[in-house]
Order: sequence, then C-alpha cells, then structure tokens
Amino acid sequence: MISKNQLKLIRSLAQKKYRKQHQLFLVQGEKNVLELFDTPLVIHSLFVTEAFATLHQAKLANLTYTLTDDANLAKASTIVSNNAALAVVNIPPAELPNDSQWLIALDGVSDPGNLGTIIRVADWYGIKHIIASEACADPYNPKTISATMGSFARVSVTQVDLPVYLANSRQPIYGAYLGGENVHRTQFSQTGILLMGSESHGIGKEAGEHVTNKITIPAFGHAESLNVAMATGIILDNIFRT
Repeated sequence: MISKNQLKLIRSLAQKKYRKQHQLFLVQGEKNVLELFDTPLVIHSLFVTEAFATLHQAKLANLTYTLTDDANLAKASTIVSNNAALAVVNIPPAELPNDSQWLIALDGVSDPGNLGTIIRVADWYGIKHIIASEACADPYNPKTISATMGSFARVSVTQVDLPVYLANSRQPIYGAYLGGENVHRTQFSQTGILLMGSESHGIGKEAGEHVTNKITIPAFGHAESLNVAMATGIILDNIFRT
C-alpha cells in the first residue's frame, strides 16, 4: 500500500517547486510506466496494482515495487483514470545537444498539453532533443508527461535562456511566422533548428533576432491560426520530406 508519507510526496510533485526541490517527477498510467522500464531513467519508487504486476511479471522481475489497490492508486494519481501503475522518477541532469542533428526550440509554449504533444511529434520524426525557453511549460509537469504518451522516455527537453542559446548556435534557425517562405517550397538544410512560438504571441523579439530563415504554413481556408503542436508536425513533415 501507499503510506501517508509516500502519498504526501507524490501529491507534492504535482507542483513545480516540489519537483525542483526533490528532483523527482511522476510517470503515471500503464503505457507511460511501461515505456519507463526501457530507459536509463532512475526509478525512485514504483507502485503497481496486482493486475499490472500479474500482466507484466517479466518486466518487473528485477525491479523493487509496492503493490497497491485501485482506490489508493487513484487517490495518489493526478490523472483522471489510473488503475495500473505510478512511478516516482529522478529528474535526469540537464544536457545540451550538439549541432549535428535537427532540434526543436520552443519560445513561450506555456500549455503543458501542447508541450507534451510536441514531444510526441518530435519522437515520431526521430528528433531527440528540444530546447525550451524558461517561459515554456515544465517538461516534468504531470500533464506534459501524460500527453507525450511515452515519448518523454526518448526525447530530452532542456530549459535554457533561449536567445543566448540561439545566439551561440551554428545551425540555421527556421522560425515559424505568419509571414515567411512557404514551407512547401523551402529547401531545408541537412540539420537545423526549428523555432516555434506560442499561439498567442508567436516567437518573441529576442529569440526572433537569431532566426536565419522565416517560414510559414500556407493557409487555404479562413482559420485564424493553427495549434502549435499541429503546426510543428506539419513543418517537420516538410523538413523530412526534402
């Protein structure tokens, strides 16, 4: 069962200040917890239902875990429905990527659901690292982790002073704007940085000063804008089609 002290810790990790203080985050639900087992991430504590333990005996064979029931797991979870497993995981050390691969940079994407979906999209296209401004949502927010559908295990997100990072990069930087070169006609380089801004404000002025190529997704209808995660996917598809 989940003890009172364990429950207190788990519930505290719904807040960023306690995630930072303890250097821990939550991974919840069957799919996300199963993805966790195949990564170098360090599990601090693991709670599973008897049904989950029975179904995944082989994967749990070398792990320490605590059996709990559906009611206690639901009480601890931050997601609406979790009748399988919950893991408390050590936040890995922050690392910066090298300049030999395509990266995504995010400026002010504050919605954790959008960030999680972008992580999932990045994983689909084989992008291993996302650079996020300090104004972006916390990549270890439970909503972010849940929205990744397991992709958090394969895509690293590092929060940095974004304008400084971009200023020091040697990569071409493709910034998404309402006005810019049509992505259908853009000749993308072999590697680069795709810079996406928030839906409401776009790319900020300081980050935008380092953009080398302004690009846009052409509209054929009358929608005012695209969801930032959807727009990221569309642009990545054009990048990897060339």
